[in-house]
Amino acid sequence: MTADGTRGRQPTAKDLVDCYDYPQYWDLAFRDETRQEADFIEAVAEKYCEFPVRRLLEPGCGGGRLVVEMAARGYDVTGYDLNERAVRYVRQRLKRRGLAAEVFVGDMREVRARPPVDIAFNTLNTFRHLTSENDALRHLELIAESLRPGGVYVLGFHLLPPDAEESCVERWSARHGATRVGVTLRVMDFDRRKRLEVIRFSLRVRSKRRELRIVADYPYRIYQAHQFRNLLSKVPQFELCGVYDFWYDIEDPLDLDNELGDAVFILRRR
Repeated sequence: MTADGTRGRQPTAKDLVDCYDYPQYWDLAFRDETRQEADFIEAVAEKYCEFPVRRLLEPGCGGGRLVVEMAARGYDVTGYDLNERAVRYVRQRLKRRGLAAEVFVGDMREVRARPPVDIAFNTLNTFRHLTSENDALRHLELIAESLRPGGVYVLGFHLLPPDAEESCVERWSARHGATRVGVTLRVMDFDRRKRLEVIRFSLRVRSKRRELRIVADYPYRIYQAHQFRNLLSKVPQFELCGVYDFWYDIEDPLDLDNELGDAVFILRRR
């Protein structure tokens, strides 16, 4: 059954909802990545920051996997997201665990952190929700203004190698207690000229109390390696000082080239 009660047929446009309205299941789908991502942020701090790192910022924090994890590790964390339900959920999680962090509703194209932070991070494609060059540029400028000199932005998203298939389906599942979430990602539309693809997220949730299917379509901006280099050239406040992949091995920096698909960039504020 879909979130709005549809059963046994392919969803139509009117059936689609917002996965981010269900942050508890969205975060469960990615929870296995949390510890590795948090460890990598700490490794970045040690390698690339010449000062003790205390203040962290996560734009587009969603259900707060990393906000909660980094707060639990003793950092002063701020997170924001456009989705009000997600923000309420993060606040509830923090309260349940007796943790403190600042979390609020905010737009990646508008928020500038004050006072400046030591590290900002956005690890899993949220950046690609900014579907125009101007929006992406504005976000990078705001993050640069939100960082202290020498602070870094850990930015992770998928690049498109020139020979990559335009159609793609990816599936995985995650479980916590009696709740299981199965995830399917499917490319529904792809326009290399406009640099846009539409990805359908299908979440099938099963627990003792409910069975739920959540389906959402999201447009994402497409980046090849040279296109991201070109974008960075417009933000002189940043220097690219490291490139990694989703293995998060701080001892294995990579080249920004057409072979790279899963990319994590370390951008340092000059």
